Amino acid sequence: MLCHAIPLGFTSAMAMASSSLTVLLSFIFLAIAAAEPASGTAQHFLGVNYGRLGDDLPPPHIALEFARSAGAAAVRFYDANATFLAAAASSGLGFVPAVPNELIVSLAASQRAADAWVASTLLPFRRNRRLRYLFVGNEVLSDPTTKSRWSRLVPAITNLRRALRRHGLSRVKVSTTLGMDALVGQNVFPPSAGVFRPDIIDVAVRPLLAFLERTDSYLFFDAYTYFTWSANHTIVPLTYALLEPSPAPGFQYHDPGTGLSYTNLLDHMLDAVVAAMCRAGYCGVRLALAETGWPNAGDLNEFGANVRNAATYNRNVARHLASGAGTPRRPGMRMPALVFALFNENLKGGPGTERHWGLFYPNGSAVYEVDLTGRRPAAPYPPLPPATNDLPYPGKLWCVARTDRHVAVANETAVREQVATACADEAGLCNPVRPGGECHLPDTVAAHASYVFSAHWNRFSKQYGGWCYFAGLAVETTVDPSHGSCKFPSVTPG
Repeated sequence: MLCHAIPLGFTSAMAMASSSLTVLLSFIFLAIAAAEPASGTAQHFLGVNYGRLGDDLPPPHIALEFARSAGAAAVRFYDANATFLAAAASSGLGFVPAVPNELIVSLAASQRAADAWVASTLLPFRRNRRLRYLFVGNEVLSDPTTKSRWSRLVPAITNLRRALRRHGLSRVKVSTTLGMDALVGQNVFPPSAGVFRPDIIDVAVRPLLAFLERTDSYLFFDAYTYFTWSANHTIVPLTYALLEPSPAPGFQYHDPGTGLSYTNLLDHMLDAVVAAMCRAGYCGVRLALAETGWPNAGDLNEFGANVRNAATYNRNVARHLASGAGTPRRPGMRMPALVFALFNENLKGGPGTERHWGLFYPNGSAVYEVDLTGRRPAAPYPPLPPATNDLPYPGKLWCVARTDRHVAVANETAVREQVATACADEAGLCNPVRPGGECHLPDTVAAHASYVFSAHWNRFSKQYGGWCYFAGLAVETTVDPSHGSCKFPSVTPG
């Protein structure tokens, strides 16, 4: 998801600093309401994504109360689990179910299968007006290992829409979600340069946009300013990514292709998607946010991931969405939007940030206070903890096996499996820990795993975003574990 493009065009604009809030992003929220107001104008709300990859999460009826307490008016699920949908349907919140990626091929192949899926999962909620959207898959076009699904995505969407209409659910808009990696190089600099990847444009994107235009639905995108900022942090100001007013004289990004100026990175990224849609021939398709947010914690090399920034970002997003100003390319644009995520999820893999996007801890305590309605001004919020990691860690990091105080691993079998997998990724990577190698001694599972984890992280962290995780059996350290002639490879953040 990282954007590695180098931005050009930031300009200082003292005159614009005082008015930056009037042009900051605002597109409003999720049109999921129990009923339309008498005027016929749709109500719009900001919702929250309800991920469930945790072994310590509360039951759904309690979790949904936490969502309500944060001001969310809708929850989005990553499947269509009957228990959770029923709880959401009775909670007074809007709810957005989803078709898992693995069902796309079968639903595309059979109208009967699509009819059966709708009948078994959504028919109980036919009269619930808070069911307004259905997502078919999640970032399907981001996974090159499942290309067989790409061409089947729109046929599945089409079959499901037909099934919804047959079952009296024609009000439900059908769409899917795309990540920023749907753009060539994830490039958003300048926004007017946005273009969809050539490997997906004809097989999936144009058919998808044609469907969305024909059915007046939205293209839902996942847009995380955190990743774009962290990949370009030497040039992109943190305040620009957090939707904060910049210190005088103020920063703007000037797009030479359109002549438009930007005062926040979220507007900037969304207009890059608009540019890509226009290049594809579908400039009028409506755009929406399936996911946005900021991590509240992360690994040592994941600078900027902290409670202060997460609270600042989500509070600002809520207020800016509520303002209704739109983006520079689409002023006044209103759109459904959902923050990621309701809870910190301890079973998610990958880097530390993956487990720290929540508004709440699993025990129900708030990671920070936030009002997703956007009505609460900044002043009444309690003070936030200081941010201590807004800059890259100024030194080297190593990745070692997680051990107890006796320097033993908790599960030798699991650690050995991770070591074997890492060694298979590149010939020779693990030679130093084999008999006769300079790191063979001490001949323990923990010592060998620590070298292999560090070597693998060093080798692949820049190549494809590898991380120090290894199924939760590894941890980053600032202490060099090298000894004698055994030198552990390291990673330098930044």
